Amino acid sequence: MNKVRKAIIGTLLLGPALAAQGAAPVATNELVFSELWRAWSSGTAGSALDGGAEIGAFDAASGRVFVTNGALGRLDYFSADTSGDITGISSIGLGGGPNSVAAKNGIVAVAVEGANKQDNGAVEFYDSNGTFLNSVAVGALPDMVTFTPDGSRVLVANEGEPNDDYDNDPVGAISVIDISAGVAGATVTTAGFGAFSAADMNNAGVRIFGPGASVAQDLEPEYIAVSPDGATAFVTLQENNAVAVVDIASATVTAIRGLGTKDFIDPANRIDASNRDGVEGNFKNWPVKGLFQPDAIASYEANGTTYYVTANEGDARDYDGFSEETRIGDEAIDPALDALLKTSLGDDWQADANLGRLKTTTTSDTDGDGDLDELLAYGARSFTIWDESGNLVWDSADALENITLADGTFAENRSDDKGPEPEGITIGVLNGKTYAFVGLERTSGVVVYNITDPNSPEFVSHLFNGFDVSPEGLAFVEAGDSPTGNPLLIVTNEVSGTTTAYSVSAVPLPAAVWLMGSALLGLLGVARRRA
Repeated sequence: MNKVRKAIIGTLLLGPALAAQGAAPVATNELVFSELWRAWSSGTAGSALDGGAEIGAFDAASGRVFVTNGALGRLDYFSADTSGDITGISSIGLGGGPNSVAAKNGIVAVAVEGANKQDNGAVEFYDSNGTFLNSVAVGALPDMVTFTPDGSRVLVANEGEPNDDYDNDPVGAISVIDISAGVAGATVTTAGFGAFSAADMNNAGVRIFGPGASVAQDLEPEYIAVSPDGATAFVTLQENNAVAVVDIASATVTAIRGLGTKDFIDPANRIDASNRDGVEGNFKNWPVKGLFQPDAIASYEANGTTYYVTANEGDARDYDGFSEETRIGDEAIDPALDALLKTSLGDDWQADANLGRLKTTTTSDTDGDGDLDELLAYGARSFTIWDESGNLVWDSADALENITLADGTFAENRSDDKGPEPEGITIGVLNGKTYAFVGLERTSGVVVYNITDPNSPEFVSHLFNGFDVSPEGLAFVEAGDSPTGNPLLIVTNEVSGTTTAYSVSAVPLPAAVWLMGSALLGLLGVARRRA
């Protein structure tokens, strides 16, 4: 208890000093995380296997954890018992490279890409013992798979990425697999984008920019969140900076919504824009806008309304046949914009120590005259809550970079790119409160926020341990489904090839009150000494 008390008081005392610099929010520390186990997909403790642990899923019926092993092209699984220990890793050989896995009611669904990524892929079904049940064909490059809440359907985001020469670009789509009559009788219906025109996308603010691509070819579904009632899905279209809305019953895309941009000139949205400025965490406001471009998305309900939460990683198209990725310092700038920026930032505003290193897109040459007409960056370096109409409710602003700087995990070498790269996200409910767990790929941590009130989330804690590198997937296991009886947070880490589970519990109310009171007394003492 003394360690916890000191940690909380220390964080609270640090808060006012940082707040003067617009820095890290104060952690509530209302949850306690205890590491239960770590599994190494290489099979040998301490032996990293890059790509060995990407996406994980927990099957409550069997108490088993299933993890995609892209490095070895297989699905690994192991059991977690009531004491929190795990038994040895077993593997399932697949028909191709696995990109995602989901489990429900003893059924395991794996998204498997074709031998050629531009060919149609499949969803392979297994039972929790690894026995093959069925395989159904879906679209090209199935990138994410998930069950509806009642387990009657499986949804798959078929990304449809082009080949490296960019002369074979399959269409993107969402497959809806009906397994209500059993996995053996699974049927597939495709929700495609053929009904949408380029004019529709332009009006909606959706990026369509692949050379020679139709709308259906250009849209690339990345990740799916199903509404709590199982009726609707929101699907991120990362490169397109948009989300698609799918009516699940009819397998129809009913809308595509552009997400707009985040303005880094806003005082709350400062960024470190250079990895060559000699200052770690050199946060400033810049006349640049960030494309949200979310990767993972999750849904939850608050006060009878459905909300969606996105991890705004950002992503560029960078192929041999076509690349939009460039640096601001390497590009000609529209003369009027250049003059304006020289007036406000100085003649050297394109220097490496200023905005020169920041990665941007050639597609911001909006009039086609060979120079950039606006400055756009990839990703928003944040996570965001949206309502079911697509309106932005709340954004974490510059908190993620400030949190990692305060905790010593800041990725200075990624300042010119996408910062901490919030990529994975999951949501869990504990004692009637809703929490978001956001994986930061480049700083190798997980930030936790209480999002019970979608208009006013609170920073809870930041998890990092020095063993796990590049969290890719996160899964929350509720207490009733957990083998230990306590909620679990399971994190799969791509670069280290590790899967790590934390037991999650709430700080008891009397202790929480005492700790907060002690922290406030400490703050009052500091104030008196300053006076």
